[in-house]
Order: sequence, then structure tokens, then C-alpha cells
Amino acid sequence: MHNLQTEDNEIEDTRVLLPKLWARISPILSDNRGRVGIALACLLLAKSALLLIPFLLKALVDGLDQNPVQVTTSVILFMVAAYGTARFANTMFAELRDTLFGRVTERAMHRIGLDVFKHIHSLDLGYHLNRRTGGLARDIERGTNGISFLMRFFIFNIAPTLFEIAMVATILLINYGAEYSLIVLVSVGLYGAFSFRATRWRTRYIREVNAADSDSNTRAVDSLINYETVKYFNNEEFEAQRYDESLEQWEQARRKNRLSLLALNGGQAIIIALSQTLMLGLAALSVQDGDMTLGDFVLINQFMLQLFIPLSFLGFVYREIKASLASIERLFRVLDHEPAVTDAPEAGLLKMASGGVEFRQVHFGYGDDRQVLSGLDFSIGGGETVALVGASGAGKSTVVKLLFRFYDPTSGSIFLDGQNIREVTQDSLRSAVAIVPQDCVLFNDSLLENIRYGRPSATDEEVEAAVGAAYLGDFVTRLPEGLNTRVGERGLKLSGGERQRVAIARAVLKSAPILVFDEATSSLDSESERAVMQAFRALAGHHTALVIAHRLSTIVDADRILVLENGQLVEQGRHEALLASGGRYTALWQAQQRETEQQV
Repeated sequence: MHNLQTEDNEIEDTRVLLPKLWARISPILSDNRGRVGIALACLLLAKSALLLIPFLLKALVDGLDQNPVQVTTSVILFMVAAYGTARFANTMFAELRDTLFGRVTERAMHRIGLDVFKHIHSLDLGYHLNRRTGGLARDIERGTNGISFLMRFFIFNIAPTLFEIAMVATILLINYGAEYSLIVLVSVGLYGAFSFRATRWRTRYIREVNAADSDSNTRAVDSLINYETVKYFNNEEFEAQRYDESLEQWEQARRKNRLSLLALNGGQAIIIALSQTLMLGLAALSVQDGDMTLGDFVLINQFMLQLFIPLSFLGFVYREIKASLASIERLFRVLDHEPAVTDAPEAGLLKMASGGVEFRQVHFGYGDDRQVLSGLDFSIGGGETVALVGASGAGKSTVVKLLFRFYDPTSGSIFLDGQNIREVTQDSLRSAVAIVPQDCVLFNDSLLENIRYGRPSATDEEVEAAVGAAYLGDFVTRLPEGLNTRVGERGLKLSGGERQRVAIARAVLKSAPILVFDEATSSLDSESERAVMQAFRALAGHHTALVIAHRLSTIVDADRILVLENGQLVEQGRHEALLASGGRYTALWQAQQRETEQQV
């Protein structure tokens, strides 16, 4: 009962999946209808040549079997040449078909792959915090390859094979009798029914292999991305053991899949062998009785060979189609995932003037059990430098995520220059805000291209100007290859302070009216911190600046300091005034001063 229910669910899934797939590939087929039409014409010519081959063989064999006087050498040579021409035409038209349609499948993979890539980037931060990069990459790869496979083989293998079966059955019925046609139809019916049922049974093993493959790939990618952490804790053997466990699951899944494939192939082979044996036995008796010529026997044998070669391949194609559908199903799960943050239907472009920021009664939590902000109210005037401080978990970094609209508040609103950020496009909103993050992760590319990432259209001269503004000039001149130096995976060839100044250079290049400095010196030594803060102060004077501060010594000259506690604003003012008030800020300041004295 459970198995039947699972099969029914799989049918329902397929019925939902195929219309989704058709909706994505039909525009591509329509855009390339000329190429598709020529490919189909080549298909018909290839099949026509294939159906002609048995008749040419019959004529040749019957000609050779007769009195040589009755059949001239030129006729024999003509039939041999015709047979060779038909063979060549069949192969050539099939190759032309594949070449012409290959462009269509490549465009489909290109377009769908790009759509998936864009869609993943449109998803909210919550999705990306939970995704498994290695497994996701494999799902995308297998899904796009599966779509390509379906497009090529459904159009050019399944449909033509069914057409060929119908033609062979009709030819045998007309020329040799119902029993020959019946053998073909019954054997094809048994073969199809067996393949269908057995392949549905095997689908769960295919899914297990895909899941195990994604899991092992995720393990490997996660471990390599966190290479330094593995080394710090000398956990190479632990990582190898975890990867070995994943590979063991993959191996077991592959073994089950292979054994189920053996059962499927064995059953198909029995059906093919019995039907061919029965057909040839019947034809041989007819030749012996004088009801058929030797050429007829060869024709029937050739038709059976030609029929069961693609039919055997049809079993493989059907299995691969089921595997492809399982892979496409995982890909479409990604595409069906709706972003939690979307542009409003009538969203306009953000128009910035002074660069003011306002949080108005903002509530937000990461789920019902983790409330972070509770009615947060504050405003920042255009051109003002405001610091946000508080204990860990007070909600400082959450403010940044909400400002960038990685999440939307549970209630309340955020305004930039009086415009609700829910009512403007995310693209225009994020164009107006530049950030120097706490952990600046760089691409494994040159220093030049990593800085240019702040504005990809920037010229080399503009990048060099940003380097100067970020006080990176001396560092760059010391590098043998200067700005062309590659920074390594995630920028690990640079120190923390150097990465932070690259982040500042990116922010300079972006030239956004609002600048966020998110605890960018919390993990730096004093000398690096001074260099980074020098670059930041020079930059902040031309922007509205929001500084998320861990070290309070870095924000003593801020225009205003906002103190958060339990997601609420409890104090605000300048450094001296807040110290004089003896409140929460004073307690934080004194605690840090004691830590500094103890370290000295």
C-alpha cells in the first residue's frame, strides 16, 4: 500500500513537473522554430532511409539467390550502391539533426541556467544562510543537464521510435500476415510495460544516489571553504572521516541503483530475446515451406534488429528521463522558492537628496522565539555621522540588514529621505547604501578587480583614486604585481586590515550617499585599526554615516551615539555627554577600559 501511494505521488509530481518544464522550454523552441523544423525534416529523412534498408537487402539477397543470368552485375552493383547510400543517408541526416538541434538545447541550458542563477541571487538572506552550496551547485548542474537530455531524446528518440514501431508493424501485417505484426506489437507492449513499472520502482534509488551525491559534494566544498579552520583545530582526519561517511552512503546508494539496473536490463533482455527468437523461427519455417523467399527472411530479421536496437535504447532513454525528472524536480524546487522580500508592484526608484535615515517603531525577530528589535526609533540627518553601540545581541547588525532590506520589519517602517524603503525598488535602495562589513570577503581575483567590484563600470583611474582615498597606496606599491596581485580564495592572502581597506576602497568607488561601517575594526590590531579609521573618517565626511561600533574608542568623535539595549534605544548623545550621564554607555565604556588595562 505504501509503495502504491508513493508511485501515485510520483505520477502527480510528474504531471505537475512536465507543464512547468514545457512552460520554460516552449519559448526557446518557438524562438528557434526554423532550426527545429529543419532538424525534424532531417529526422524524417533519416528514418525513411532506415526503413528502406531492409527492402534493399531483400532485393539484393533475392537477386543473388536467383539464376545469375537473370540478374546482371550492374543491377547487383546498383542495389549494393543503393544500400550503402541509404546507410550513409541514415547516419548523415541523424548527425545533421543532432548538430542543428544541439544549438537549441545549448540555448535552453544557457537561459535556464541564467534564470536559476538570477533567481538564487533574488532570494532573501534567510534562504542563503540555510543553503548548502555544494549540493545546490550539483542540483543546478544535474537539473540543466536533465532538461537538455529530455529535449533531445524525447523529440528525437521516443517519438521516432514509436513511429518506426507502427510502420514496421504495418509493413509486416500487409506483406506477411497478422501473426508477424502481432509478435512485434505484443513484444513492444510487454517491453514498454515492464520498463515503465521497473523504472518507477527504481526511481527511489536514483533519488537516493542524487541525495548522497549532493551531500558528499557539500561536505567536500564546506571543508575546503573552511580550510583554515580545519587546520587551526587539526581536524583533517575528522573531516576525512565525515567525507568518508558521506561517500559510504553514496557507494551504498550506487550499489542499490546498480542492482536494480541489473534487474531491469535482465528483464528487458529476456523480452527482446524471446520475441526475436519467435519471429525468426516463424520466418524460417515459412521459408522452408516455400511461403517466403530468403530475401523475405533477411528483411524480417533486419526489421527486428533495427526495431530492437532503438527499443533497447528506448529503455535506457526512459530510465534517464526518470532520472532527469528527479534532477529537474530538485532544480524546480529552487525556482519555486519565493523570496521573502520582494519589490512592491508599483515600486519606484529611490530619490536621494540629503541622505537622511529614519527608523520608526521598528519591530523585528528571527522567528517567533527570537525577538531582536522592539519599537526601535531613531533618525539620522543628512551628512551626519552616527554610531550605534550596545552589548552583543542588542540588535546593531540587524539594523544594517533591515536597512539593506535583507529582511522586512515585522512592523514599523524605515525611511530614506522620507521614502519608505518598502515602496522603492531593492536595486535603487542598495545603490544608495555602501558598506564596509565586519568581514570583507574577496573574490579569488586581482586586487584591481576586487576593488572595482564596488562599481564594475569604473575606469582604472577611478579605481586608483579609490585606492588613494582608502590609504592603500603604500601597500599596493610594495606588491610585486601592484593592483594585478591576486588576493587568493576569499582574500586570504591579505591581512584583516588590508581587507578592510579594500572594503573602504570599494565603498569609495560605489560613491553612495549613505555609508555603513559595520564593526569593521573589531578584529584588527591597534595599528591596523588606526589606518582603517583614518581612511573611514576621510570618507565619512562626505556621506551620511552609520557606524556599528564594538570598540567605543573608535566613535568618540561621532556627531551622535545611539545606545541599544534589548532592541530598544535607551540613550543617545555625544560621547562626553553620555559619559557624564552615568548611564548604560558609561558602563560599556568603563568595561572596555578595564579590558584594555588588563591586556596591557
